[in-house]
Amino acid sequence: MNALFSSEGSILAVMFIMVGIGLYSQQYKIPKLLGPALTVIIMGIILSNLNIVPGDSPIYSYIGLYAIPVSMTLMLMNVDLKAMLKLSREPITAVILAVFSVSLMALIFGLVFATKINEGWKIAGMFVGTYTGGSANLTAIATGLEASRDTIAAANAADYVVGIPVLILFFAAPAIIKNSKTFKKIWPYHFSDEELTEGNEDILMASKEWSIRDIAVMLAIGFLVAEVATRLSGLFPAQIQSAARIILITTIGITIAQLRFIKNLKGSLDLGLYFSLLFLGTVGFSVNLKHFFGSAFYITLFCFCVIMGCLILHLALCRLFKLKYEYVVLSIVAAVADGTTASLVAASANWKSIVSIAIVMGALCSCLGNYLGVSVAYLIKGIVGI
Repeated sequence: MNALFSSEGSILAVMFIMVGIGLYSQQYKIPKLLGPALTVIIMGIILSNLNIVPGDSPIYSYIGLYAIPVSMTLMLMNVDLKAMLKLSREPITAVILAVFSVSLMALIFGLVFATKINEGWKIAGMFVGTYTGGSANLTAIATGLEASRDTIAAANAADYVVGIPVLILFFAAPAIIKNSKTFKKIWPYHFSDEELTEGNEDILMASKEWSIRDIAVMLAIGFLVAEVATRLSGLFPAQIQSAARIILITTIGITIAQLRFIKNLKGSLDLGLYFSLLFLGTVGFSVNLKHFFGSAFYITLFCFCVIMGCLILHLALCRLFKLKYEYVVLSIVAAVADGTTASLVAASANWKSIVSIAIVMGALCSCLGNYLGVSVAYLIKGIVGI
């Protein structure tokens, strides 16, 4: 039986409507809790399993080929290496320890689960990505490793099931820590109230003034970088071309982001998110619920082991290095979510003086995530011999 909407035009219309609903709905409690990525994926799953849209279409592959590279390029336009170099030792150390903890735990548990889960070695790399920069990294690495759409959807779902409670905990952590004498005895390293309340940061996530010129230039650069990386990746062996393409896009994106002209463009993160959601819509369309629920439990368990393991290791290492707990909290949130979320945690805790540092910590995590995610995945594949 043919789907209700099966032509390319109607499928595109449904996709753009889904992304619009996914973003607009973030003003409401439940969709905001799920986040735009999972909201769009869930809508896609429902529509395809009710046979409103087809589970497979040539247009899905075409969108996947370009949406993620363009999305990555746009998001990387916010990486400021000069700002990273200005960071003091402590925030950099906290970020490096977070990335190390995630990579090590993903490697260890990846070796355990690689043979128990279909594409387990790819999922390990995806979890390194999502816990060193957020869902955008997960999707980018999944594309580079050519993971199936069922795997991407299950990994995204597991990430939200396990990750959201952790984020909620760390939003509450500043208030809990501030009022806990026991914690301060165990972890005596912190800023004074006067140090934290210095500064006058701009309101986060405020409305942006976009121009058609900025949008046109960003799209031109996004598609140009995608094409250049695609052609250069053709020089690599066929089995690693997809991974090489993602690494090349990351490297080129970070490089051009240092140009003053690029830094003056506004809205690249928002536009990058939009393209990422278009791809995730096709991921939802391609999910067969029978297959999905068969693998979801092990993937969620895998995700839980990785995130709990890395949290315990990260906290232990940060205590060993005597880092201020404010930087520890922000480095965890920057890794599990992103710099914007970390800055929101800082702002909500009234840590005014380190709000901007939280954003840079997130950017640093994101830069490292794609390289490490691909590396860990292929290391597991080589060790297990898949």
